[in-house]
Amino acid sequence: MKTLYTGKATASGGRSGNVKTDDGKIDKSLSVPKGLGGEGGDGTNPEQLFGAAYAACYGSALELIAEKEGVDLGDFSVTASVSIGKSDEGDLDLSVVLDSYLPGVDVETGEKLVNKAHEVCPYSRATRDNIDVTLNLLLDE
Repeated sequence: MKTLYTGKATASGGRSGNVKTDDGKIDKSLSVPKGLGGEGGDGTNPEQLFGAAYAACYGSALELIAEKEGVDLGDFSVTASVSIGKSDEGDLDLSVVLDSYLPGVDVETGEKLVNKAHEVCPYSRATRDNIDVTLNLLLDE
């Protein structure tokens, strides 16, 4: 792989610590969600950070595919819902639901864009066959 960019972040103190990027653009406290036995708190958590990153990357993949297909996405958005839970074996696993809101795009075109974006998005490729990822297409009625 020819490296184009490397982002660097350091977490200290685990889920109730802090995460900071080497350039200082992210410097956030972390809190354990109540659903994982924590107090909740004012901090963010790894699932929210992963969701933000995945939504942004997948959104860029949608833009790339739409441009290639000559489709105007308009004021689109992607929401990533990242869940953590236990497998039947008791291990912690992640799952992701990607809701792509594509206003003004018909169902057939939207489905094609969503599926093609999932093929090229680096986050989708990294998670493929590792975690469950559900793709949802949201349209105006």
